[in-house]
Amino acid sequence: MVNTTAVLLAAGAGTRLGRGPKALLPFSGRTLVEHAAAVLRDGGCSGVVVVVGAGAAEVAALPGLAGCRLVPNEDWASGMGGSFRLGVAAAAGNSPGNTVLVALVDQPGVTAALVSRLIAAHRPGRVTAAGYPSGALSPDSPGLHRGHPIIFDPALASRAAAASKGDAGARDFLRAHPGLIDLVDCGDLFDGADLDTESDLHLLNGHLASPVHDHARKQS
Repeated sequence: MVNTTAVLLAAGAGTRLGRGPKALLPFSGRTLVEHAAAVLRDGGCSGVVVVVGAGAAEVAALPGLAGCRLVPNEDWASGMGGSFRLGVAAAAGNSPGNTVLVALVDQPGVTAALVSRLIAAHRPGRVTAAGYPSGALSPDSPGLHRGHPIIFDPALASRAAAASKGDAGARDFLRAHPGLIDLVDCGDLFDGADLDTESDLHLLNGHLASPVHDHARKQS
């Protein structure tokens, strides 16, 4: 099996939420970014690259990120695209040939079991994405909505990074190449919800909605 390097996107300021950088929010006795990094390691990722921006100095000082590679994005305010490019480049430089798993810091419901499922399902030359019930439906997998985490074959990660811009991340690349994507149903483990506004703060209290509940979700 090819090893997987995780890229954890954690650079945003959390402006819509109004509680400071999401990476530094408390969750399960630590910060959200420390929790996410631990989940990725426990799920089978051989290395974790954390892209930081807002609050970078505070994030860098967190003990739970020991062993992770922190990559600063000084232009973090321009959107996710720059963080995605930096993260993919760092993953390729650290471990060329590894698949690249992209995860978001604001999804506390992602579990190690979910990460393991995606890694086990990934096929060479493909993109493997977590699929969740409801939301916008994917034409190649009726009833499932494409979400995060997403695993890219190394060559496809580079292509997606080259095509990213603004706040789109890999979205444009994925929309242009739907035939490359394998959706893996993860609805029994998580509902795909992310932490965007104050109405989502319950996600930090361990009270995740059921997998069939329709939360606002972001695609890469």
